[in-house]
Amino acid sequence: MAVKAKGWAHSFPMSQGVRAGREWTRGRLETLPWTAAEPDTVDAIVLAVSELITNAHVHAHSDAQLVLTWDGDCLQVSVHDEDPSLPRPRDPEPGAVSGRGVAIVRELADEWGTKCQRHGKTVTACFRPADPAATAQAQASGS
Repeated sequence: MAVKAKGWAHSFPMSQGVRAGREWTRGRLETLPWTAAEPDTVDAIVLAVSELITNAHVHAHSDAQLVLTWDGDCLQVSVHDEDPSLPRPRDPEPGAVSGRGVAIVRELADEWGTKCQRHGKTVTACFRPADPAATAQAQASGS
């Protein structure tokens, strides 16, 4: 069986904020056949993108390079920034407005991880839809 992958990449400067990243991501996801039937998975992906871009901008003081890859099993979200410091889960005080991004991504994603690189780090999260092949087949047959 041949593997067909689909991917997109975009850079989000600190000046753009995270809204542009959320909108761009939602637009790319709309091109995948399973997303219409799995709005909760789409929302989880968009929220994770929002958190990861926010972390790049706020904590790394860096632009965020976002790559989305769909391989037929996992929608992989990768965000690269210029700070080599790995993110760490925090225990924010009640009412604190930040410090929950890593915990949110960890809770939403099926898998996640970080990788130090020569110029910064990349945080990656994998999201697996319930059954993308069945969803695509049902949509193709008009069900």
